[in-house]
Amino acid sequence: MKQDSKAKVDRRDLLRALGVSAGAAAVPGALVSEAQADSENNDEKRKARYQANSADVKAFYRVNNYPK
Repeated sequence: MKQDSKAKVDRRDLLRALGVSAGAAAVPGALVSEAQADSENNDEKRKARYQANSADVKAFYRVNNYPK
């Protein structure tokens, strides 16, 4: 059998090249963004966030009381 003299790109080589280029494109975006400190103080972190009389809580209990 004769070997083809033309360079042939295998599927594995193509996927490897795409993976490397995608990884290289994602790195600069991750390096540019800086970490931000949490803006809540301790009192705000500990406050109650559950509102028993809110519309979505009322709808949840209303819908879940339907007969099965």
